Amino acid sequence: MSTPPQSVQALIFDMDGTMIDSMPWHAKSWVEFARRHGLAMSAEEILARTTGRTGVECMREVFASPLAESECEVLVAEKESIYRELFAPVFAEVAGFRSFARAAHARGLRIGVGTAGDRHNIAFAMARLAMEPTPAVMVGGDEGLSGKPTPAIFLEVARRLGVAPERCIVFEDAPFGIEAARRAGMRAVAVCSTHSAAELAGAHVIATVRDYEELATTNFLETLDVATA
Repeated sequence: MSTPPQSVQALIFDMDGTMIDSMPWHAKSWVEFARRHGLAMSAEEILARTTGRTGVECMREVFASPLAESECEVLVAEKESIYRELFAPVFAEVAGFRSFARAAHARGLRIGVGTAGDRHNIAFAMARLAMEPTPAVMVGGDEGLSGKPTPAIFLEVARRLGVAPERCIVFEDAPFGIEAARRAGMRAVAVCSTHSAAELAGAHVIATVRDYEELATTNFLETLDVATA
């Protein structure tokens, strides 16, 4: 007999492609970065190999070299500066995200963010989202944790929230993130803003949607067994 799922205490959101509709602009920034550095890789290949990884991991991956961390940090700063410059004029959330997060908080769910993005990208996104209330916990990819598909970032969010992993639901748009949720022992919602449902499939995936407006129309929050303590 299968064990019924644990009641939910927290929702953990990836950032890029999950909270904000940023992935096309990350792709464009990688194209420009690759041009500057003579990297013979398409944006599609770079994204497939790096999305969910920390900045240091990304640079070692695309340069195929065990670069020093300090050198990686300089390269990350360059790439992400290009991204923010491109995305800032057209900044947009994934449709319905802020309303969904507010509704989740109102139902007693704790909100956390677990992203491979660094503190500069987190600050950029949060300033423009102007969420009310702000997430209780935000863990980034420049805090010394290994990136996705390892579960380290999601597990650290849960730890700081004081919530057991099995009582968390992760929202993710990338295969590495979906796998990280599985390894963390968390259920997941696949947000198909950048990948297909097939690419984000898994036994732990409890819903697959295009955006949060779709989740709202299906009364997703109302279906959850929310823990009262």
